[in-house]
Amino acid sequence: MIEKLTTEAISLLKQLIETQSFSSEEDQTAMLIEHWFTKHQIPFKRKKNNVWATNKHFNENKPTLLLNSHHDTVKPNNGYTKDPLKAIVEDGKLYGLGSNDAGGCLVSLIATFTYFYTKENLNYNIVIVASAEEESSGPDGLNSMLSIIPKIDVAIVGEPTLMQLAIAEKGLVVFDAKIKGTASHAAHPNTNNSIYNTIAVLKWFQDFKFEKKSPVLGDVKMTVTQINAGKQHNAVPSEVDLVIDVRVNDKYSNKEIADILTNKSPCSSIKPRSLRLNSSSIPIHHELVQAGIALGRETYGSPTLSDQSVLPCPSLKLGPGDSKRSHTADEFIYLAEIKEGIKIYIELLEKVL
Repeated sequence: MIEKLTTEAISLLKQLIETQSFSSEEDQTAMLIEHWFTKHQIPFKRKKNNVWATNKHFNENKPTLLLNSHHDTVKPNNGYTKDPLKAIVEDGKLYGLGSNDAGGCLVSLIATFTYFYTKENLNYNIVIVASAEEESSGPDGLNSMLSIIPKIDVAIVGEPTLMQLAIAEKGLVVFDAKIKGTASHAAHPNTNNSIYNTIAVLKWFQDFKFEKKSPVLGDVKMTVTQINAGKQHNAVPSEVDLVIDVRVNDKYSNKEIADILTNKSPCSSIKPRSLRLNSSSIPIHHELVQAGIALGRETYGSPTLSDQSVLPCPSLKLGPGDSKRSHTADEFIYLAEIKEGIKIYIELLEKVL
């Protein structure tokens, strides 16, 4: 059965690759996922472009495990030498947009859910959500499903981790900041030039260190990623706009980070865009993690953001593929990684379910 499911999962992934599914445009890939459930006689529901189902013998008195990955993609970059919307197999690699992030994870989890769907007397209920809008952190993704699906107690989020156990993930806060000065003609003296004022501010952001270091996620990482000022060559602007990207470890809440920067940064003003994408983790002693360790999997902290950030419960990030390939030109996943992914997912859940 596992071999058959693996073959079918790879076939589904090829179809997903060849069906455009940019964030908020996933209606056609949602239909492909619906077809899988229909073919396997699994009742499902759909909310916008999110498709979800529960195991056959769902019991409200049992805890619930969520299996989740996403079927939206980013737009292809200009570096592609292969057609990003063509599933191409070469030398054991399956090329195509979304193959690695996170199509391989998604089809592996769908196959795993299908394997367990009819099994009785499980310790956990299983809910699977093939979600939309992960890449854009949009309003109609997994976050919109949490009030629709049954209450979940723990989750596996499918993202490429080389099937190692990401037991923690950094959160994200993006800040918009302003540095003010005095507008003037470039020909006249100005001791309050907003652009020159920015030099000291940039140095502050470069040198500032948050005190609390996480043993799993390391330091909070803060990076100025955008700067914008001025509209004409002969006029000093009254202000400079900065964008600051902050990757938050599990020692801080996003609100604590916002409070620190509001009180300490030398900006004229600084404001977070959102505080909802918090860091996430699962205790190393949780039975899911211990089951993975027993299978020879290693634990680590992930610097990248996923739908874990919107979950209200402990969550483990785990999936076939390599995060370093995500969003790259000529994205690919090894077919062997999908085969291994399904095998390890099933073996891990057999220890827990």
